[in-house]
Formats: sequence, C-alpha cells, structure tokens
Amino acid sequence: MVTSLPIPRLVIAAPSSGSGKTTVATGLMAAFSERGLAVSPHKAGPDYIDPGYHALATGRPGRNLDAFMCGPELVAPLFAHGASGCDLAIVEGVMGLYDGAAGRGELASTAQVAKLLRAPVVLVVDASSQSRSVAALVHGFASFDPQVRLGGVILNKVGSDRHEAMLREALEEAGMPVLGVLRRAPQVAAPSRHLGLVPVAERRSDALSSVAALADQVRAGCDLEALMALARTAPALECEPWSPERALTPRGVAAPPAPGPGGSGPRPVIAVAGGPAFTFSYAEHAELLTAAGAEVVTFDPLRDEALPDGTTGLVIGGGFPEVYAPELAANAPLRKAVAAFAETGGPVAAECAGLLYLARSLDGKPMCGVLDADARMSERLTLGYREAVAVSDSALAVTGTRLRGHEFHRTVIEPGAGSAPAWGFTHPERRVEGFVRQGVHASYLHTHWAAEPSVALRFAEAAARAR
Repeated sequence: MVTSLPIPRLVIAAPSSGSGKTTVATGLMAAFSERGLAVSPHKAGPDYIDPGYHALATGRPGRNLDAFMCGPELVAPLFAHGASGCDLAIVEGVMGLYDGAAGRGELASTAQVAKLLRAPVVLVVDASSQSRSVAALVHGFASFDPQVRLGGVILNKVGSDRHEAMLREALEEAGMPVLGVLRRAPQVAAPSRHLGLVPVAERRSDALSSVAALADQVRAGCDLEALMALARTAPALECEPWSPERALTPRGVAAPPAPGPGGSGPRPVIAVAGGPAFTFSYAEHAELLTAAGAEVVTFDPLRDEALPDGTTGLVIGGGFPEVYAPELAANAPLRKAVAAFAETGGPVAAECAGLLYLARSLDGKPMCGVLDADARMSERLTLGYREAVAVSDSALAVTGTRLRGHEFHRTVIEPGAGSAPAWGFTHPERRVEGFVRQGVHASYLHTHWAAEPSVALRFAEAAARAR
C-alpha cells in the first residue's frame, strides 16, 4: 500500500571522490544523533565500508541504495524501510554527484538517488586550491540538472579565515547558501588501504574516537539548524516501504511460516561469517533469510573453531581475507569444519572474500580447500557493475536467473571458473565466472538479494532440507 511518508532527509554529495563526503556525512549523522535524534544512515552505491562508520555514528544499520543492482524502483521503498520511525535520514553519495554506472547516463548516480527520494542535496566542496572559482563550480553543479535541488554547500579543507571570507563572498554572489566550513583536520581521517577505508570491525576503538572527532568538527563548523531546516523541506515520500515479508510473496508465492520452511521443526540455522576478515554484508540479506524462516547466527572465522551449533546453511560474504590470511590459515579446526560441511552437500553462499576462503590457498596460505583453485593478491583492481545470468542450478538460483551485481577486488583466483560456473556475465564483457559444486555457490560477484528475493528463499529452503 502506497503511503505518504514525511521523512526529513538530506543527500550529501560532492563534485568528485575525495572531497570529504564521508567525513561530512558521518559527522552529521553523529552530531544529530548526539542531539537525541533517531538518524537513519544510507549510502548510495554498492560500498560496504562507509555504512560501517554510519552505523557507528547512529546506532542503526547502515543501508545501501543502489539503483543499478536493485533497480530505481526499489530505491525509495528500501530507503523508507530503513528510515521508518526516524527523525532524520542522511544519504551519503557516491563518487561525483552526476557519476553513475559507466555508459548508463545517470543510472546509479547520487543525482538519480536524490531525484528518486525528492531530497535536497548538500554539496561538499574541497576548497583547498580555489577561491572565487568555487562559485563557478557550484553554479555548474546546481544548473546541470534542474531536477536536482542543490540546497547549499559545505566547504571542506579551508585554509584560513581569509580563505573562508573569499569563498563565502563568491558563493554569496552566486546565491548559494554556505551551510558549513571545515578546516583541515588530519586527526579525524580514517586510515585507508588497497580497497578504501579500513573497516570499523578492524579498528573499532580508534573508529569510535574518529567518529566522535568528526561529530565535534561538524558541530563546530556546520549550521546544524539550517541543515535540519533544509532536510524538512523535502516533500512527503509517496511509496510503499520495502519489507522482507512482502518481498518474499511476489506473484502469489507465499513465504514459509516460522519456525522454518514448511512450518514444522526448529528453524534452520544459517551461519553468517563476520568479524574483521568478513565485514561486507547488506542488512537486507539477514532480514530476508529471517523472513524466510531461518535463524541467522554470526560467527568469526578468525576466532571460532567450530560452526555455530546446528548450522544447516553457511553464508560467507565479502571482506579482507587477504589481510588475515595467516590467522585464517592458523584456525585449522574451523577450516576443516567448513570443508566437512561443504562435503556433505550443505548449502554455502560465498561472495568474493568467501570465494577466497573456500579456495585451496590464498597467497600460499592454506584455506578451506573446498574449491580446486588457488588465490593470490594482484596489482590490478577489478571494479565495476556486472549483469549476470546463473548458468548452473545452485542453492542460490536456478539456471537462467538474472541479477545485477558488482565486482570489487584486488585478487585473482585460478582457475576463474569451475566446470559448473556460477555466473555468465553479459555486460560489460562476456565470460563465465565462479563455482557451483554440490551445495556450494562461490563467486567474486557481490549481489543485493532485495533485487531478487527468491535467492534468499531458495537458500533458506536448502538449509531447511539440510536440517
């Protein structure tokens, strides 16, 4: 049922990557949360790492809004699902404001998300090497697409009071409100490595300090009252909020009732890898599995020497096993348990980091040996959206199932596909990729199950049968 949802909201965008979106968005989330507001955090695009900092700032799950992987039609419903009951929603953009899927126009851009949400945009500008030219830059972004409502600017990396005065004068001439000015503050920067920021799970204590410092910086440099007033100018959002229960009942196909698929016996236990080595996941995946009748339990492959009691399904998502290869290799009891589970035909869904963990070795260190393949670090970054079709029946999908996904890794696995591949990529290049073996589905491709909830239902049913 379509409802009218009055959700104050802002989209935090920038002219390009590296301008300070994450700094500003996370700082705003923390600063407003400290005021006692319930803040709903969101991230445009497929990024897994920034939402971890958002969650730390707000105490709520960081959620992604990806118009490529989920389709434009799901952006507003997924947003409304996450923002339910909140006082304010903040969406951090991706790349530059108008940058989206390569060769697809505005698709998956921050601008498209802002238009779909009818949300005002705050542009974060790195002002470190400009003064009056900032007005021309902002004017161009404000006028490029009249349907994108640019409500103000936050100036980042401002060098001095004189620099600030010149920037403000230029933007006043352009008629663009300055909603904040932030000076250079390296002490609040989060460390980065080969795939971006270091995830929260790997530096939780330091991350808490960083988020607190960001809140202090934003509180001191930004006009929070003006920003909240701008957020309240967003019109009511007309949509039906997404729900995992409704998502599992399309086309008249009923989701299984609790306590498990079939409605009898205990709920199937689906173990989901977590901890510092496996930090990449979308909140909706666990919600869909729960709605499909499963009990979702998290375990840490760095520390736990056995799978959770009663495990009948195993999900190993993305992360950084290459950083923890020696520690993962040292946990031989768990590696053997995972291999034994796979050997019995138990359903296993492995994405990217999970694929590496199931391999025979990673950078020469022994892994689970479920797949006859070896993985290693590479100098080449593989990055981009993919259109894929399932080419083998598996615990996740039947042959012919089409999904859109995302690759993001600096490793290679040899061979790149098994005798029964997981996916056939149809765009931007044609190739097969991944492995299907007994109950195992392993691939580099990150997918968002909200786009095809039958994946979660099929996996929960396979876990129930394994029980």
